[in-house]
Amino acid sequence: MGRPPLPLGTMGEIRCYQTRSGKVRAMTYYRDHDGRTRQIERTARTRTAARNSLKAACRDRGRTDTTAEITPDTKVSAVAEAWYDEIHAAVIVGDRSPGTGQAYRDRLDNQILPALGDLRIQEITVSRIDRLLRIVRDKHGVAVARQTRTVLSGVFGLATRHDAMTHNPVRDAATIRATPTERHALTVDEVRDLRARLAADPRAHPWDLIDFVDLMIATGLRIGETAAITWDCVDLDAGTLEVRGTVVRITGVGLIIKPKPKSRSGWRTVELPSWALETLRTRHPTRTDNKWDVVFTSPTGRLRDPSNTQADLRALFDTAGYPHITSHTFRRTVATLMDTAGLSARAAADQLGHAKISMTQDHYYGRRIRSTGAAQILETIATQHNETHG
Repeated sequence: MGRPPLPLGTMGEIRCYQTRSGKVRAMTYYRDHDGRTRQIERTARTRTAARNSLKAACRDRGRTDTTAEITPDTKVSAVAEAWYDEIHAAVIVGDRSPGTGQAYRDRLDNQILPALGDLRIQEITVSRIDRLLRIVRDKHGVAVARQTRTVLSGVFGLATRHDAMTHNPVRDAATIRATPTERHALTVDEVRDLRARLAADPRAHPWDLIDFVDLMIATGLRIGETAAITWDCVDLDAGTLEVRGTVVRITGVGLIIKPKPKSRSGWRTVELPSWALETLRTRHPTRTDNKWDVVFTSPTGRLRDPSNTQADLRALFDTAGYPHITSHTFRRTVATLMDTAGLSARAAADQLGHAKISMTQDHYYGRRIRSTGAAQILETIATQHNETHG
């Protein structure tokens, strides 16, 4: 009786050989999803590196087959890779943001596959999903937990469509609720005080964050959008700024300017206050020569990393006595000032690049005293009370 074939999508024993050049060649047989068994090899300087490179090559070969049958016995890792192949294909044709694709890949690699990857589809239960989401929420926060839930729903939605599951278990998992927090917006006096404190911080100048913060305050742009401002987006004569893209980091690629912002509504042109225009006019003659022609580079002359910038801003805000604020506080401040001035929610949504007005109203307007008319009506209670007891 002959040796039984390898299961589809699996590799055999790894063998390593020393080459004449002193490197190590690792070899194995891999049974592709067309049923054919092929020899795969990778070469590296060390035995460990060669083996790891070969394992990665076999793993990536397994990811290429998105038409393989999905059954209750299929591993979660295989279904997850098939689902991600669809996401990656959408990113390539422009139907998905590269940032979204990267975020979903991170959730798979960091949260989902380590916890569930070796389980079979039939072993997935609502309680397992609940437990994982609780752990992610407690360890990484609500935002990461919600994104993990989104990815899980996509993965098991694919399994459900292949009839490997009777229903998507993520739908029955408990809702991830955030602890209610006050949406804080700065007053005009607080903005002035913060700008003065940042200007006095010796770190803010070499980090080039004084003008950077001014542009965020003046426009309500996100960090990534501000980092992606190029000089051809600025019209100093008209006093406007066109928002065309945002800086994102892609694994294996690095920082790039994604040629469209977070949403379609992110494509917008905003007016600049005179003091922000003066900031740009001052910078323009001494503009940094960089291949992206961005207004703000990193201290080393590269694209500015939004995550690193966020960390630097947090350090400056703590020193300035504003530890409770983030870069999003500036967006809420812009929206709240517009609301206070009587401008419409649609105008504020357009300024911030929101597709839905409800997003601006629910999450970016600060609380203020509103003239609802209730006080005047409630005055009658005291009047009636006085007449009854007079």
